[in-house]
Amino acid sequence: MTPNAKPYALESLGLRMRVFLFFAALAIGAVGLLCLGLMLGYHRLGSPASLNAFVQGGVIGSFGVLGLTAAIWYLFDVNVSKPIDLLAGALRARAHADVSAAMDPSVARYLGDLAPAAHAAALTLSETRNALAEAVARETTRLSSEKNRLAALLSDVPVGVLLCSGDHQLVFYNGMAVDLIGAASKGAAPGLDRKLFDYLREGPIRHAHHRLTEAEDQDAASDLLCATRDGAEILAARMRLLPKDGAAAPGYVLTLRDVTADLAAHAKREALLTEVLDRVRRPAANLRALLAVLPEGTATPPAMDAALRQEADGLSKAITELAKRRDEGQADLVPRSPLRVADLTDGLRARLEARGLALQADDAPLLLRCDGFEVISLLAHMALGVAEGLAVTQFGLTVEEDSTDALLRLSWQGNALRIADLETWLAAGLDEDVPGVTGRHVLTNHATDIWPETLADGRQAICLPIRIARRSGPRPKPIARAVVYDFDLLGKARNDKVADSALADLTYVVFDTETTGLLPGQGDEVVQIAAVRIVNGKRVEAEVFDMLVNPGRSIPASSTAVHGITEAMVAEAPDFATAGRAFHKFAEGAVLIAHNAPFDMEFLRRHEAAIGARFDNPILDTVLLSAVVFGQHEDHSLDALTHRLSITIPEEARHTAIGDSVATADAFLKLLPMLQGRGLTHFGAILTELRRHGRLLKDLN
Repeated sequence: MTPNAKPYALESLGLRMRVFLFFAALAIGAVGLLCLGLMLGYHRLGSPASLNAFVQGGVIGSFGVLGLTAAIWYLFDVNVSKPIDLLAGALRARAHADVSAAMDPSVARYLGDLAPAAHAAALTLSETRNALAEAVARETTRLSSEKNRLAALLSDVPVGVLLCSGDHQLVFYNGMAVDLIGAASKGAAPGLDRKLFDYLREGPIRHAHHRLTEAEDQDAASDLLCATRDGAEILAARMRLLPKDGAAAPGYVLTLRDVTADLAAHAKREALLTEVLDRVRRPAANLRALLAVLPEGTATPPAMDAALRQEADGLSKAITELAKRRDEGQADLVPRSPLRVADLTDGLRARLEARGLALQADDAPLLLRCDGFEVISLLAHMALGVAEGLAVTQFGLTVEEDSTDALLRLSWQGNALRIADLETWLAAGLDEDVPGVTGRHVLTNHATDIWPETLADGRQAICLPIRIARRSGPRPKPIARAVVYDFDLLGKARNDKVADSALADLTYVVFDTETTGLLPGQGDEVVQIAAVRIVNGKRVEAEVFDMLVNPGRSIPASSTAVHGITEAMVAEAPDFATAGRAFHKFAEGAVLIAHNAPFDMEFLRRHEAAIGARFDNPILDTVLLSAVVFGQHEDHSLDALTHRLSITIPEEARHTAIGDSVATADAFLKLLPMLQGRGLTHFGAILTELRRHGRLLKDLN
């Protein structure tokens, strides 16, 4: 036998088995000792007549020892051995499987301090692991994880979220905020470091901000109603201040929800209710007056009888008409998400198959505007009623497009359905989990009706019209829902005088144009204009301007060979006045940057009268900036500059307005620290230096 060998495999057994064997051995030992004691007593007594008594006593005592031992073992197993195993498993899961759920100390309540100690150890382990993971993530992937978390949490929330600095400059916005502000299609989409009041009317927002600032309560929030600048949308908003961080005024979070439709629906309901009261009050008053002058029990005079009938008929018609108008508008008052016919049939099939019924259904390329749960519950309720009353197990569902409605037919082979049975089923509840919802309630909510009919092939059917939302088609391209933010803007110091502003504090719009030729003074025009924004020293990926322009003249083949834009591509594009107004809004309040800026600016300034705005922005030219950094003797073309700065322009993007704008912006961002390293940290110092290179290009400032 080797030194490490074990004579018994006891340690391979589980704790509970070892405890059981211990109690079993204890019971056997106790029985053995009991028998040994009885045997010694019998021999000492020396009376053969007492043997039976000793045997009976031994048997009873043995069973008593075994029973008592078994009972004590059971209590020990339930309250000690089993909880120890549970605690061990919980600790091992938290040690090796990264389980973070809290332990339940009550499973080992009879083990004294062991359970709380194990819980504390597991909690400490979890906290230590989380702290370590957070530290590693913070130091290695801080920027990327921050962006991913924000995008996951806020990119597609059902409310618009804006974060603004104390002076009402945008620091953060999500995709829903762009939709709610409603200015993206007008070339005035939100942008970082832009004034919030370019998009929303400022009165309610300033008032709420002032009220919260004076309250000095970090937990306070203010609900307000505001409108977009053009007044097209009414937004319900909630403002909450951010912790004050040395700034003159605290920033704030503004959540937005469009209530334009809600207010319109409320106004429509109020108008209908007012009309109901007006149209019912007069006939009711007339009837009451006529009946008041008629003595009780007397015959009605012919003239009064005619008047009573006329008023009663008018009241009945008014009520009928108003009820019809209420039913027609009901579907519009309750917003419903479009439901695919395939989803409806799948839900109905699942309901019927759970009851042992079969459904054969054909798909239709339609989206229905309805409450899917209610319609499926109604059809399933009808099918179950038919199955029980008419002994039917096979059903069919067809969907037929009929003008603005889709006609749903739930059909079967067999006897026809009686109207009385249908009315009884409609009056009954549809689902025990949703008391009070009847079939008639569903029909009223959807402003529709239901009826039985016999089909041309002899099959019986129940017909239900549902309003069509639209025809389904190919899945549309995903909507961009990226959040856009730069939290450093919260503490950014701003200077009204651009010349005194630090280069890193300014907002830039880098733009480029593609044209019909190189001679703006001889009739050449712009065919494309594009731009990107640089805020707080970073290019904002989501804020891009890119628009084709109809030049109002032919595009030479030689120009198309360079930029790839044909006359067919710009045939439906806006003219330069429209595009110029949109670009002017995009560039508002920013420093313009272009490569060879005099060329591009000549097109803009030549059309300022048609645009209705002046391009008086400060201007930087990357040709001159390149000359400041690398000297005038170098080649300062865009290709040479990007090659020098290790910037790659994709071949398909070169000589496109957006591609050259991105390349110019990236070049400027690499030139910026080089300029700052030479002591040129402010815009005024840059202008002074640029004018020394005036023989290369004209300074446009």
